[in-house]
Amino acid sequence: MDASLKLAAYINLHRPVIGKVVNFNSGDHVFNIDLTKNNTELTPGLLADMQVFNNWVKKKLLETGCRYAVGGYMEQRAIYESRALFDAETEPRSLHMGIDIWSKAGTPVYAPLNGTVHSYRDNNNYGDYGPTIILQHELGDFTLYSLYGHLSIKSLQGLSVGQTVSINQKIGELGNVDENGHWPPHLHFQMMLDMEGRQGDYPGVCKVSEKEQYLKNIPDPSLLLPFKTATYRS
Repeated sequence: MDASLKLAAYINLHRPVIGKVVNFNSGDHVFNIDLTKNNTELTPGLLADMQVFNNWVKKKLLETGCRYAVGGYMEQRAIYESRALFDAETEPRSLHMGIDIWSKAGTPVYAPLNGTVHSYRDNNNYGDYGPTIILQHELGDFTLYSLYGHLSIKSLQGLSVGQTVSINQKIGELGNVDENGHWPPHLHFQMMLDMEGRQGDYPGVCKVSEKEQYLKNIPDPSLLLPFKTATYRS
């Protein structure tokens, strides 16, 4: 079964026990952000200069009156072309496998499900996740893992593997550009059915040729997010 179908089936039966990932209410507007080559505002110069890119995201939030900009699941992005981390000899990695929630540094992040701390790490390469937390959730007949990337350094303090996490418990906050892998402040939220032996990290961007392979393991994160009920602005 496709990973998203498996998770959707569980959620349909257990919707009341799904919590939040960020604070959100029905009056919030959400900017649907486009980071593909179709967005002509994303010039090479903008993407290569982190301060310019950061100012662009902040301007979009200000112009639209939104607390959050959201998007990215299985989106082929232009923004990785200036990051050596995503280069490959035969085919670059450009397909984004999580959902990004762009907001201010310090924005609280919560666990949407009961679970435990699977692993955590500061993936501090340029363009990487920065501080990252991965939770493990036992959902009926399957296990789900949720990944939270680009957090603040202090989000990792006091954590231990196996630590219990409760639904709607604050687990961290968005990091600033100097600590979060050098990105405008945002959360990379991703889910996996199998960690494949990894600890504190799991690919968030893959090659386009690998899409079908990853779809079997990575559900659509929007299944656990309320943004689809909001008023989108573009």
